Amino acid sequence: MQGEGEKEIKFEEALKKLEKITEELENGNLGLDEMIKKFEEGVQLFKLCKKKLQEAELKIERLMEELK
Repeated sequence: MQGEGEKEIKFEEALKKLEKITEELENGNLGLDEMIKKFEEGVQLFKLCKKKLQEAELKIERLMEELK
């Protein structure tokens, strides 16, 4: 997904790419090799989105703790 020196993509960008891949896979117009490649890319994007959401949740929890 990311090579050395590449900046990490934003959550919104990753989500849009994941949605596009989902549409492409659902259409069924891809060959098997391309479907597998897209699926692998989708898994990586899913992991990235999940990680970013968990980081945001932790940050919000910490900020809420500061308010107590």
